[in-house]
Formats: sequence, C-alpha cells, structure tokens
Amino acid sequence: MVSRVRTVAFQGIEAVPVDVQVMVAPGKVGIQIVGLPDKAVAESRERVQAALHASGLSMPAKKVTVNLAPADLPKEGSHYDLPIALGLMAALGAVPGDALAEYVVLGELSLDGTIAPVAGALPAAIGANAEGKGLICPHGSGSEAAWAGEEIDILAPRSLIAIANHFRGTQVLKRPEARIRPAAGVLPDLADIKGQESAKRALEVAAAGGHNLLMVGPPGAGKSMLAQRLPSILPPLSARELLEISMIASMAGELAGGQLSDRRPFRAPHHSASMAAMVGGGLRIRPGEVSLAHNGVLFLDEFPEFTPQVLDSLRQPLESGECVIARANHRVTYPSRIQLVAAMNPCRCGMAGEPGYRCARGPRCQSDYQARISGPLLDRVDLRIDVPAISANDLIRPAKAESSSAVAERVARARAIQAERFAALGPGGGMTNAHCATRLIEEIAAPDAKGTALLYEASEKLGFSARAYHRVLRVARTLADLDGEAKVGRIHLAEAISYRVPGERLAQAA
Repeated sequence: MVSRVRTVAFQGIEAVPVDVQVMVAPGKVGIQIVGLPDKAVAESRERVQAALHASGLSMPAKKVTVNLAPADLPKEGSHYDLPIALGLMAALGAVPGDALAEYVVLGELSLDGTIAPVAGALPAAIGANAEGKGLICPHGSGSEAAWAGEEIDILAPRSLIAIANHFRGTQVLKRPEARIRPAAGVLPDLADIKGQESAKRALEVAAAGGHNLLMVGPPGAGKSMLAQRLPSILPPLSARELLEISMIASMAGELAGGQLSDRRPFRAPHHSASMAAMVGGGLRIRPGEVSLAHNGVLFLDEFPEFTPQVLDSLRQPLESGECVIARANHRVTYPSRIQLVAAMNPCRCGMAGEPGYRCARGPRCQSDYQARISGPLLDRVDLRIDVPAISANDLIRPAKAESSSAVAERVARARAIQAERFAALGPGGGMTNAHCATRLIEEIAAPDAKGTALLYEASEKLGFSARAYHRVLRVARTLADLDGEAKVGRIHLAEAISYRVPGERLAQAA
C-alpha cells in the first residue's frame, strides 16, 4: 500500500506541488528517500524516526521507501520532515490517509516530536489555496499562513501527537489568526534635519513618484539622515504590496513569529556585501537585498565603495523590477521593484568642491572616485543632487523644519492622482510614475509647446539617452502631480532637468 501526502518545493516565491509517496514493504529494515533530495532532506530519515519514537510510535520492521515526485525536481530544505512523517503514519494507520489528501503539509521535526517553524509558509498557503486544499504547518508559522485567506483551512499543530489527536477527534486544533508585528518605535522625522531644503524637496519628489535618488556631498552633510527619513513620508502599504513583501520575507525566513510587518522595507547593506548577498543566490537560492527591499527602499551608503560588479548587478532589477538568478540546474525569479537611494562623497577624501579646501591629488581624486560608478547605472537614477555641508547659521537657527507628516500628506495626494490615472489606463500601465511603461509616459507627460522646446534644447546640450529622456518626463509628471496640474509645464520640465545636471557631470567622470 502506498500513502500519499502533498507538499511543495519552492522556486523563487512560487510553490510547486510535490507528492510524497510512502510505501512500507518487506525488505531490509530502514528508510530510503529518493527523488533528488538534498542533504537536509536526506537527513530527515533520522529526525522522522526519532520524532515517531518520541510520539509513541515504533518504526515497522520493514523497508520504507519515500519517493518525492516529480523525481527530476531538486528537493531542498527541512520542510519535508512533516509530510514524510505523516505519510508514514498514514501507512501505519495512525492517521487517516483520506483526511490528509485535503491538505498541503510542510514542517520541520524536532527529535522530541515537536514541529519547528520553516521558511515559506505563506507562499505554501497561497499555493494550497489555489489548489483548493488546506494547509498543515508548524504552530510558529500559522499566523503567517493565515494571511493567505479566510477561506483556507489551516491546521498549525505544535507536535505530531496534536495532529494525530485532531484527526481522531480527541483534540480540535484552532485556526491561527493573522497578525501584524507591532511597530518598533517611531520613524525618524524630517523635522530633525536643519537646512538642506533643496535636498528635502528632492526627497519629497522621489517619494511622490517612486524615483531613484543619488545624493553627493561631503561627510556630515546629512545624506544618511535624509535617506533614513524617506520611509516616514512614503504612503502606507496596500494589501497587495504587503502580501508580496511578506512572501519574499517568508522565503528568507525573516518573519519573526509568523507576524507580518506593515512598514515598507528599508534595507541598508554594508558596502562589503557580495553579489549573492545583493541580488540573491547561494547553495539554496535565497532572495538578496534587492528583493528584500521590494516595494520599499534600498539605501546604499558610500556608493562607490561597493564593488563595480555588485553595483552593475543592480542594472537589470532597476529596469525590469525582477531579479533573475540563473544556475546550471534551474532558474529563479524574485520580484525587486525597489526605490534606490544612494549617497556618496564627491571624492575619496570627501571634500572636493568645498570652499577653502584643496585636494592634494587634484582633480584626479574626484574623477577616479566617481568613475567607480558606471554610466549605465547612473542613467537609471532619476534624481541626482548635491548636498552641501551645513552652515553654522542652519545649526543655530531655532526655527523647526517641516515635519514628515506634512510632507507625507502632499506625497499621498500625488500618489492618489497616479493611482487613479493608472487604474483608468488598465493593467500594464504601472503603479507610480517611476515605473510607468515607456509606451504611456509620452502620452501622460506630454509637455506644452514651451516645455517641448526646453526639453529638446536640454537633450541636445546634455546628450540625453532615450532612457534619460523618458526619465525626465517621469520626474516632470511627478512634479505636476505634486502641484495638482493635469498638464506638464515648462516649470516642471526645468526642475526635472535640473535634477539630472549633477549626474551628467558624474557620467562624464565615469
């Protein structure tokens, strides 16, 4: 007799159905697992035997064969422990096999029979719901899985005994509740920053349209402080964005206690991060920083200190909103629609261009340092601003700056205009101006006659690429939305072009 239990294998954030087939037959005593298992799956035979023994079940003195079908799909991870154990229990008659057929199962077993949390419970629950099945997952992952929908039947037991008692009817498992992680403190406020009014304006524009931003200035000018306050003016997550972010965090094992966070991601990796850490990879392909920042902010401080290979690996995710990791045996895609915010010094000594300062190496110090950033990557940055050092007058001035809440209201109004516009245009239009499809941006950001003349003249003098041309239109459209204007005017294009002038100087250095 062969008992079957449904589980999943993960390819990116997609849950692929896997059939766990367990057969008990005469032969050499032991458990044999086949179907391209990795080391973690192969070791599950020891965990399963110990957990069954701790739960009061003895292994049969027969040969147990476990097949993970389809057999040509690599199986990775420890979440196969529970489906293998339940398949064996069904073969022994400890749990009804027909009841298990209605569920997708995943979970890691401890030696004492308890079930430990695993990564990927939320994608597994969504996959199970799509098949019309319920989900059996560890108790620690139940709150996470409950976000897949109220209609899905979810069992989140603490141990094997709890599952057996549930199917016997002696213990009823309560459906877990979806929970949000409490906010960890108050977000930093823009009111804390004195001066830097032009930089705050650029930050507001970046938040309103989801644009990428590069800040160049000497040490201590407040670049990192500005970037850290960007989340405080971004709009709250929609239900769809929350689910997408949580699925990626679930695959990375970063959902503490199965609780979702309603804050936009803000990832700030150190400049020593490797390419695998940035875009994803490893033995078991995990999402990298660029995917963990999906629908949020990726902040790269000391921008040129990252290796050129790591920086150039961001070009594809910034353009397509997806991170594709290709290996010899399989290909994984993670969503990575991010807002890149970068900060850098103008040169290695950090003070190039400051009044009264003369670099010992001369202009070469600045050009060599800025050349570490490639032109194609800079071309994907919409806003490039100079952040000068703070003056003593700015520090002494008692007047308090504008708060994040006031700026957030203007950003929310601009985002609402964009949401209404793209909803009317139908699917494929985008969600923000920064991610608007190229085929639409010329229509929705068509300037007036004076604006067209200005854009043509700037393109000729600055040598805009086709990408730069359309990105200027996107920024101008955002500026018009902030002003509540239906038509993009010359003043909006002039400001949008001004945000690319510092970048053109950097591109010449690169």
